[in-house]
Amino acid sequence: MKTALLQITSSDDPAENLIMVKRMMAEAASEGAQFILTPEVTNCVSNSTTRQREVLQHEEDDQTLAGLQDQAAALGVWLLIGSLAIKTHDADGRFANRSYMIDPQGQIVARYDKIHMFDVQVTETETFRESKNYRPGEKAVVADTDFGKVGMTVCYDIRFPYLHTALAKAGARVLTVPAAFSPVTGAAHWESLLRARAIETGCWVIAPAQTGEHPKTRGKTRYTYGHSMVVAPWGEVVIDAGTDPGIHFFDLDDSSVTEARRRVPSLTHVRSFQGP
Repeated sequence: MKTALLQITSSDDPAENLIMVKRMMAEAASEGAQFILTPEVTNCVSNSTTRQREVLQHEEDDQTLAGLQDQAAALGVWLLIGSLAIKTHDADGRFANRSYMIDPQGQIVARYDKIHMFDVQVTETETFRESKNYRPGEKAVVADTDFGKVGMTVCYDIRFPYLHTALAKAGARVLTVPAAFSPVTGAAHWESLLRARAIETGCWVIAPAQTGEHPKTRGKTRYTYGHSMVVAPWGEVVIDAGTDPGIHFFDLDDSSVTEARRRVPSLTHVRSFQGP
């Protein structure tokens, strides 16, 4: 199955980002892609809570979601919207960081809210507190598609092997890791983490990423690492997209999963054990 990753530099203007992503989807489909993936927070990259409250919407009103559903249907493709920043009806007003699997009829077949929040201090001057504005999800999700089961994760989730093992044990043969990774942690850990998750599970790991300096109308400038990546089930890096925005293609071959798991059937060796 010809698959396309979109590496993009989203601004804090969802309408502008929607135009960009729809254009890239059309180009990818014209090259034969049947499955297209976008990065984390496709609709809005912003460090300003004020700006987010101005432009983000609830799921039922979200123009990015509706527009990308329509585009998937028009092109007849599967689409992973890596994630959208979505308003919720929670009393504390926090948003959801929500990934969507869309079928070729434009219907939502699965939703996943990012479970692990990026609350870290990566340098003396760079601190993230994702849980301040986003509430964590509570449920792991495997999407059923006509090309197999897909385990859905988002960005910081990559650091938690038990989640990916659980998805693979539940039948996932592909793991999606849309991201907006920090340049500091990206340079240190991104490739190693993605390869480890692929090797541990015998899954394809597909990680479309935000990249570069993100245009903004207010708040601190955000920078992301790029290097959208595809790792095959045996651990080989099939794509490293570097740092420029663009579309990257590969063939998603399910037989690679079968072969990797035949050679090292580690999922069948998972055992429960008592803690230390």
